[in-house]
Amino acid sequence: MSHKTARKYSRIAHFFDFFECPIEYMVFRKLRSEVVSMAEGHVLEIGVGTGKNLAYYSSGVDVQAIDFSHGMLKMAVGKSIPDGCKVNFCEMDVQTLEFEENRFDCSISTFVFCTVPDAKQGLSELYRVLKPGGKAIFLEHQKSRNSLINIFLYMMEPMMRLLFGTSMIRETQDYINASGLIIDSVENKVLDVVRLIVAHKPVSH
Repeated sequence: MSHKTARKYSRIAHFFDFFECPIEYMVFRKLRSEVVSMAEGHVLEIGVGTGKNLAYYSSGVDVQAIDFSHGMLKMAVGKSIPDGCKVNFCEMDVQTLEFEENRFDCSISTFVFCTVPDAKQGLSELYRVLKPGGKAIFLEHQKSRNSLINIFLYMMEPMMRLLFGTSMIRETQDYINASGLIIDSVENKVLDVVRLIVAHKPVSH
């Protein structure tokens, strides 16, 4: 399933930024800046995609950027990176991370866990590689608590699944809560669909 979804993204990698340009310009770029400004230390960026977050990292941050799509990762490598920020790119699936446990100070994911085939497994792997006390920052779209909004999400679901392997009705916040991570804050950014969630791995478990 992961390979099938990754191939879909590789096929559209060259057009992806153009496809998302209107909503990126009007809404998402401001949210990305807010999210990435919280990154610190040794950072794991999950699903770097075409590299839309890279411009917002601060000097002194060490980023390990992964994506399961070879085509998307190729686009990210060509993006500019702020001076003093170190970024290493690697093709990797969050469901099977090839890192030792307790490695990263922080993780960043923006609109990723709606597409990970097994989001619960991906979050379990994320938990494993975060250091105790490490911070996990998510910007995710998910099922709303407003039933009227959900009507539109359910209508979009079949098309988004077919085109991108993306679910519009994931309950990602609940998955994060069940993963062992402690949720510190949740901010509704767009219609209770896009949420900024900050969590941490407990120091003892």
